[in-house]
Amino acid sequence: MSVTVAKTAGFCFGVRRAVDLAEQQTRQGGEIYAYGEIIHNMHEIARLEKMGVHTAQTLDGIPDGERVLIRAHGVARSVYDAFRQKNCEIYDATCPFVQKIHRIVDRESRDGRLVLILGKEGHPEVEGIRGWCSESVVIDGEQAAQTFADALEPASRPVSLVAQTTVNRAIWNISVSILKKRCTNLKIFDTICKATDERQSEARLLAGASDQMIVIGDRKSSNTKRLYEISRSLCRNVLYIEDAAELTTQELLRTGNIGITAGASTPAWIIKEVSNMMSDEIKIENGEDFAAMLEESFKTLNNGEKVTGTVVGISNNDVQVDLGVKHTAYIPLSELSDDPNYDVAANIHVGDEIEAVVVRVNDGEGTVTLSKKRVDQLKGWETVEKAYEEHTVVEGTIVEENRGGVVATAYGVRVFIPASQTGVPKDQPMSPLVKTKQSFYITEINRQRKRVVGSIRQIQQEARKAAAEQIWNTIEIGNEYDGVVKSLTSYGAFVDIGGVDGMVHISELSWGRIKHPSEVVSVGDKVKVFVIGLDKENKKISLGYKREEDNPWNVFKSKYDIGSVAEVKILKFMPFGAFAEIVPGVDGLIHISQIADHRIAKPEDALEVGQVVEAKIIDINDEKKKVSLSIRALLEDGEDYED
Repeated sequence: MSVTVAKTAGFCFGVRRAVDLAEQQTRQGGEIYAYGEIIHNMHEIARLEKMGVHTAQTLDGIPDGERVLIRAHGVARSVYDAFRQKNCEIYDATCPFVQKIHRIVDRESRDGRLVLILGKEGHPEVEGIRGWCSESVVIDGEQAAQTFADALEPASRPVSLVAQTTVNRAIWNISVSILKKRCTNLKIFDTICKATDERQSEARLLAGASDQMIVIGDRKSSNTKRLYEISRSLCRNVLYIEDAAELTTQELLRTGNIGITAGASTPAWIIKEVSNMMSDEIKIENGEDFAAMLEESFKTLNNGEKVTGTVVGISNNDVQVDLGVKHTAYIPLSELSDDPNYDVAANIHVGDEIEAVVVRVNDGEGTVTLSKKRVDQLKGWETVEKAYEEHTVVEGTIVEENRGGVVATAYGVRVFIPASQTGVPKDQPMSPLVKTKQSFYITEINRQRKRVVGSIRQIQQEARKAAAEQIWNTIEIGNEYDGVVKSLTSYGAFVDIGGVDGMVHISELSWGRIKHPSEVVSVGDKVKVFVIGLDKENKKISLGYKREEDNPWNVFKSKYDIGSVAEVKILKFMPFGAFAEIVPGVDGLIHISQIADHRIAKPEDALEVGQVVEAKIIDINDEKKKVSLSIRALLEDGEDYED
């Protein structure tokens, strides 16, 4: 004969949390009132009563100003309001999964939707859920779901479906299938507790493999009844008992397999009493005796141990976690993440499963301090090491700047990026990188010394190399590119066109005469350039910057022709005449013989530098880009006019 005890037998974390809170409050502050039964187990309620936890079934049964414990099943919104009016101090032991349902139905009701609750009418949890709805309907199974669906009008109001946390998964699935066919505007929220699913699934497997099943729990407990129903459907011999007193050794099989499970409201001490009724020679299938297995839930945690728990509360200072042990566990907010921008509200929610490392155990106070970021670091080291070995890109956030470079965090691991590897030019500040996300390679790693070095520059170099290959594969004379001025020399400017540098000669920067490229462009300027020369073999590119449409000669030709009169500005004198600007970039020569209608010894006898005069265009040489001007021609034209 063998005996197998379900691993999920006994308190779920929500019930354990409620009982722990009750015990804690009696130790710290003496007597406290519980509004309704904390859990569905009369033996446990009687034990807590002796400790000073008094159960009141009505609001009037609790005096004004007293301390009040809200049961694990939760209560209606109006109950909270009533206790506040009575000036009672509230200690809320509502199961986090139930609190989540309250938030859902409250929101859905506010949106004008009818809330449909799959559960047992009159059950405390269901009544509490209804107390957060403006309008709700309770259905207890597939038959009720069908009746509800059949009664719906085609244009009926939208429906939102939730479930009591202990509903049977099979009943839920069938009911959802029925409602989907009829409800055209149905929102489904699967609120069955994960622990309930696991407990029922394990009971199903255990009952199918057992010759006898023992189900332990209060007969008021819905989840225990579900376990009994599941067991009865798969095993012929099932005993449903509330405590050891209901079990007689005559009822136990002497041969075959015995399976034992217990409801979520069944305390460990009752399960232990039942175990003591079993023969001392009966061992658990895995070789441990029953009592030893029960004590496992009270094991001592060790510093550095990795644990998994469920988030049961979030405060301004820490996150409370249920580890399935007697200790109360906390994660200080500073131990959640290395990321300075970490958003607790967006990332941590009540009911979430969370991994952490034990930092400190205080057996005297019954508390455990945990760290999530240390787990992230452990996982992060594995990820970073893999990225180093496989030379893959890592993404992180730059969190600080120091004298030697910047520090990034990636997967909870700090990565130092030397200044030379940041990709920032030597004479430029690195501070703009702080609080930005960057991609980099891991170039050095030493786990013992907790040293990791990265390089942004390598990423940039690879990207530049890939871009350069793309350019060399497609570049042709005439191609236009958006570029950035990288450096200036006396003879031109070097421009990065996306991975490849090309040179703009000083003569291609401006149509006018310039002494240095800095008169036109500066380092860092974004410019549009085009290819005017190409040497793929030697990897040289000549670029043009000045545009044909800006060519001063073309501007001149568009405005003037031979015979046109223009206002010109005297620029300089020569022995043979004066040069004058017609348009910016185009000068004309006024020969000394064309300056006046009489002989002059030198140009400055009749003109001054900077003077603006009218002159007639008497000749244009397109090939040599030269223009001849005459002031005398205008004077003679005037004389002819007077005659």
